[in-house]
Amino acid sequence: MTKNQEYLRKPDWLRIKINTSDSYKGLKKLMREKKLNTVCEEARCPNLHECWSERQTATFMILGDTCTRGCRFCAVKTGLPNELDWGEPERVADSVKIMGLKHVVITAVARDDLKDGGAAVFAETVRQVRKKNPGTTIEILPSDMKGDYESLHTLMSSEPDIFNHNIETVRRLTKRVRAIAKYDRSLELLQRVKNFAPNTPTKSSIMVGLGETKEEILEAMDDLLAHDVDILTIGQYLQPTKKHLDVERYYHPDEFKELEKIALEKGFKHCKSGPLVRSSYHADEQVSAASAQRRIQYMKGYEETENKEVDFSLVDMLRSDS
Repeated sequence: MTKNQEYLRKPDWLRIKINTSDSYKGLKKLMREKKLNTVCEEARCPNLHECWSERQTATFMILGDTCTRGCRFCAVKTGLPNELDWGEPERVADSVKIMGLKHVVITAVARDDLKDGGAAVFAETVRQVRKKNPGTTIEILPSDMKGDYESLHTLMSSEPDIFNHNIETVRRLTKRVRAIAKYDRSLELLQRVKNFAPNTPTKSSIMVGLGETKEEILEAMDDLLAHDVDILTIGQYLQPTKKHLDVERYYHPDEFKELEKIALEKGFKHCKSGPLVRSSYHADEQVSAASAQRRIQYMKGYEETENKEVDFSLVDMLRSDS
């Protein structure tokens, strides 16, 4: 940490309210009983207490709790992972049912030790969740699988409702911020998903405060749009431990509002931007149109059709349903 950064204090708008309600305690107990991991806990998400206490939502992290990569922004532990747990998909599905989730996010540690990057277990988790929770929409957030597109097809064969993969930062800072991952490979992954499933909404996220310029943020927006990404989230990077990258700057809430306005004007179908926004924060709202479509079809007993195009005009219908 440099001398200037030593005095960089968190501003008031980053104060987090801790709320250990019965809902929070119940969800934590459930996760332990089912031997499940959440990125909410492992990545030290600042919104954990809000989501678990007030919204009863969570992002499941499958394939273990140990990542084969060591990204300099991420608090998830790194090392040699355990063997695959094929009972995990069903336990996740059971937990989603117990929690009564309308929308679930499933992410995973990077498993570069596996030939398919864990795609088979990931896909089976999606299938089990859908089998036991037919009215629940499913968002997946995988790693880049090192560019193995056969594994991507394995994952996409499970037909998730939303595909999310984060570029995390601007092109110039990627090598310093992300381990192994490459900026262009992430963009290619997002484009291949769109080519494979044109009507599946794609989503990505950017952290700010790592030393990027506004021009670089706008360039990243353009790059994502050029690869047909529909949804963007922008949030403030927060240093999880002293061993991780320093925060170079804290953005003011007004700056986040400006970035959101720019993103929507550029052509993103949805953008959520704020100091505490994370990729899966309020994910049910971020992908509300897709959620509305599936829930409305399920409630009315509609059969699945070949046309999976998302109607973004269904936002108000979803909110009245929530």
